[in-house]
Amino acid sequence: MNFQVTVLKILVSYPDGFAPMAELKRDMAILATSGRDWAERTKRMAARVPNLDIFSQKLVERLNGGWRITEKGRTLLDLMEARQVGAEAPSKTSASASEQREADD
Repeated sequence: MNFQVTVLKILVSYPDGFAPMAELKRDMAILATSGRDWAERTKRMAARVPNLDIFSQKLVERLNGGWRITEKGRTLLDLMEARQVGAEAPSKTSASASEQREADD
């Protein structure tokens, strides 16, 4: 699993792109144990953006006990996902963190 892509995917699923650290950690744990599909998907996405660094590239900012995705982060994530269209079919194990949370509620 690619940590940085996973963080971007989790944050984009939250209102205003902000997640408190406790929720971010919980979502990371869910996705980390969701199977190989998620790990492979995030690795493929990361391979499209060599040298990805969510903090130094200002894709994510640290705020008040949590992290928030920036507009630049949203744009990059959209570009990474646009390159995937048609490259892979969605599967149940690669569901977004928000879908995972809804299933847990």
